[in-house]
Amino acid sequence: MNVLMHACGVDRNSVGISSDALLEAQFAAKLCSPACYKNCDNIVDLYFHLAAGEGVFLPELCKKQKNGPHRTMIELSSNGAADEDVAAYS
Repeated sequence: MNVLMHACGVDRNSVGISSDALLEAQFAAKLCSPACYKNCDNIVDLYFHLAAGEGVFLPELCKKQKNGPHRTMIELSSNGAADEDVAAYS
């Protein structure tokens, strides 16, 4: 369990959870890594819903993060993902 949590960049000792973590390139890289994304359903589901609350479609964020993590963080912080992406998943 701790190995999976480490793969996702989360910690049992953290207090609270926030979508702000998605703005951190290192956290997004860990969350979107195959070790986390394919093995930690509960963590990914939690952040999927947090991202959706901010108008961000997590699978698209992860796809963009692989190609250009810093550019993705800039886009996310300035305007988020397209609302159509979230609606299409719902």
